[in-house]
Amino acid sequence: MEGVVVDEVAMTMPSQNGRTRTKVWFVRVCTVILLWTCLVQLIAVGQLWKPGAGFGGDISGRFSSLASLFRLRPAGVSVRVVDSAPPPPPPPPIVRSRIYKSNGYLKVSCNGGLNQMRAAICDMVTVARLLNLTLVVPELDKKSFWADPSNFGDIFDVRHFIDSLRDEVRIIKRLPKRLIKKVDNVLVMPPVSWSNESYYLQQILPLFSKYEVIHFNKTDARLANNGLHVDLQKLRCRVNYDALKFTDQIESLGKKLIKILRDKGSFMALHLRYEMDMLAFSGCTHGCSMEEAEELKRMRYAYPWWREKEIVSEERRLQGLCPQTPEEMALVLQALGYDKNTQIYIASGEIYGSERRLKALRTAFPRIVKKEMLLDANDLQQFQNHSSQMAALDYMVSITSDTFIPTYDGNMAKVVEGHRRYLGFGKTILLNRRRLVELLDLHQNKTLSWHEFASAVRQAHEKRMGQPALRRVIPDKPKEEDYFYANPHECLCRMIARQLPLNVSVVR
Repeated sequence: MEGVVVDEVAMTMPSQNGRTRTKVWFVRVCTVILLWTCLVQLIAVGQLWKPGAGFGGDISGRFSSLASLFRLRPAGVSVRVVDSAPPPPPPPPIVRSRIYKSNGYLKVSCNGGLNQMRAAICDMVTVARLLNLTLVVPELDKKSFWADPSNFGDIFDVRHFIDSLRDEVRIIKRLPKRLIKKVDNVLVMPPVSWSNESYYLQQILPLFSKYEVIHFNKTDARLANNGLHVDLQKLRCRVNYDALKFTDQIESLGKKLIKILRDKGSFMALHLRYEMDMLAFSGCTHGCSMEEAEELKRMRYAYPWWREKEIVSEERRLQGLCPQTPEEMALVLQALGYDKNTQIYIASGEIYGSERRLKALRTAFPRIVKKEMLLDANDLQQFQNHSSQMAALDYMVSITSDTFIPTYDGNMAKVVEGHRRYLGFGKTILLNRRRLVELLDLHQNKTLSWHEFASAVRQAHEKRMGQPALRRVIPDKPKEEDYFYANPHECLCRMIARQLPLNVSVVR
């Protein structure tokens, strides 16, 4: 009987040992799964709160390291590492929304060309932040000379615009439906030009106690160049240089255009603002025939928002208020030391007088190119009759060129100048047009020899090459002082501190 009991115990021992081993392996597997789950959660949290650092870096690389740490492969099985393309860059982190009680909705209709609207958008975001408003994605001008039907989303990446600023301003694509038909709740008005913080806080903000929506129907130069809190100035820069990203379609074609130019060597971007609208607006007809001068005058009278009608062209030219002609630029560029091997990209629309007026410039510089010459017609077909989208391509080329020379200080010239400063003070030659007119006339009437003319031109521009400088401030004369977007020195303080002698220029 005792032997039977011993045999039964001996028979049950293997069974119990098997169950014990199964439990051990089960616990091990559960532990590994639990650890992996915890690690995945930690990595996810790290990516959310600290993108690009800690657990939020190269996730695929970290998983590989963890796999090797745990040795999760059967014994004796080798793993062959296969080279593969690097993983795509992670998407930009989504910033945390700023929580604030909105005082109302700000709707804005921008006016002017691409770069005037670009600066206005930066200003309106800043106003919305100052007043704790909800901003509606801005409307673009469709009624001006260019008659471009493009919407904001046709030029700028709307999602990026909204997401990249969410820690400062709440931005929505359109007004809530309940407000669209409530006309009594909407005030349409233009804000006062060159206004400071006090105007918006004391004059505009109280209006939201009566209206839920204020619609600014003009936005050009509605915020002061100077006197704003430095954080507001830096926000203007952040909008301009980060939030206003062109659409993928424009970015792709712009990069293709830049690569074509780069493959041929260094290049200059010449913003030759000798276009019909500028000549009509400014009243500058130097070098034009009588018929062309009359055509420009008729056009000036046809646009009621161009207030100045009777203009004496030669007086404006002598004051330096006219764009340089293509013929004048041929001489100026040669005087500055550029030769026939210089690659020049014409960053502008249709030149008034077309190839006839470009003849002298092209003779002196045969490597002149335009986007229409470098890109296939199919590439540009989608941009036809969309001047702002065409201007976006010119903008991309201009900020990346080795040298940028604007022939007139319009909005594109100023905004590109500031962007080039922000990117590291790229060479930007700011023409002294008043001095150039004097020198050109003296040379053409044989008073100055070529050597004297060239020497005088170079001397006049020694300190006009886009070097670091502080904005010139003229109290009570905002139109005459330096434009914020041409030199946003509040956003360049570290670079300026390294390169700029301490000489603050304030005109009283």
